[in-house]
Amino acid sequence: MLKKFIFSLFILVNLVSSSRADLHIDITEGTFKPVEIAVTPFDGGGDPALTQIAAQISKVISNDLESCGLFKVVNPNAYIQSASEVMSRPRFPDWKILHAEALVGGLVKRKGQNFQVDFRLFDVFTESQLAGLALETESSNWRRVAHKIADEIYERITGDKGYFDTRIVYVAESGPEMGRKYSLAIMDQDGENHQFISTGNRRVLTPRMSPCRTKIAYVDFGANDKTPTLHIHNLATGQSDALGSVDGQRMSPRFSPKGDHIILSSANKGAASLYKMDLATKKFDRLTSATSTIDVSPCYSPDGSQIVYISDRGGKPQIYVRDASGGNETRISFSPGRYDNPVWSPRGDLIAFTRQNGSTFYIGVMRPDGTGERMLDTGYLLEGPTWSPNGREVMYTYQASSNAKVKLRSVDIVGFHKRDVNIPGEGSYPTW
Repeated sequence: MLKKFIFSLFILVNLVSSSRADLHIDITEGTFKPVEIAVTPFDGGGDPALTQIAAQISKVISNDLESCGLFKVVNPNAYIQSASEVMSRPRFPDWKILHAEALVGGLVKRKGQNFQVDFRLFDVFTESQLAGLALETESSNWRRVAHKIADEIYERITGDKGYFDTRIVYVAESGPEMGRKYSLAIMDQDGENHQFISTGNRRVLTPRMSPCRTKIAYVDFGANDKTPTLHIHNLATGQSDALGSVDGQRMSPRFSPKGDHIILSSANKGAASLYKMDLATKKFDRLTSATSTIDVSPCYSPDGSQIVYISDRGGKPQIYVRDASGGNETRISFSPGRYDNPVWSPRGDLIAFTRQNGSTFYIGVMRPDGTGERMLDTGYLLEGPTWSPNGREVMYTYQASSNAKVKLRSVDIVGFHKRDVNIPGEGSYPTW
């Protein structure tokens, strides 16, 4: 369980709308200049233990901001003021010489058995404060404090919610191809606090997080590796339970937006249909009636009104959208090749997908009506996209060649910034 935060103080001082307009990133454009930001090493007030924590907090904030590609941290060796001086009175003309556009200062101090972190974000050119925040928590929880501060900076400058204080579940892979082991694993979005949550003795696929972030739906192939069944893992209790029965092999589960039921596909005698299962009653309802076609990989729109899925009813697997209540089935993909893994953005504006044309794989996005299709990445093997909670990045499985390691990679929605995700070994099928 994540440690509970005590929000002792929330300060937003001198918020000037005109200054925020000056220091702003439009991340819908394909080209932009990253904001140059100075993150001064936070001050521990002379306490050796707090000084060490303060330095770690500053480093995590810097790493978070640089990892998204929207910020460039000014070289700390050039800084001309300490964090405590910045918190007291920034010398803006000196920071302008370093081409810093934004400036961050912070203090760490003891608060009983806990500690408190104060930080301020400044717009250097308008010489105004954009945000200030104070967080109190246990000393062991310093990393989450850093992520929350990075989220606040991201939101004040981009206008979108940050995603640094989030976790990722994925399938950790290890061993040779013929004796491959698959385990469920969970970690912070930057790869820290990594934990395995299954033994690796049974093959698991397609983990999907619940809206409340406390449960994981996944497919377990059983002891004989031939009986794929749907399981739910409870992060609080550590228990994994098989769900009720429905004819056929269950695949690609996803939670509904409210988390009260699961939508999935079940294959039987060469066909596959979509079902939903009520988590309270364990009752299954059939959504499509495929007798010779394959309907798979369903995903709800954020408001729950529509479902996107894959069907081969037109020949090759393509993307279809239908009303959640039934009817109005519409094909929205028409490019050469085959499509898979459609997933709706949390913002509702885009659908991410995998596309294969010949031997080349793509990760792409399109609008829910099928317009605006564009590819964000291409390579030997790419699959299983998942959205960041703010809908601004897509993470997916990436393999550069047949002999290369299976990795996790992320890309922003304009395809401008790609990064390999930090995991201890190999991994696939992330869910943010």
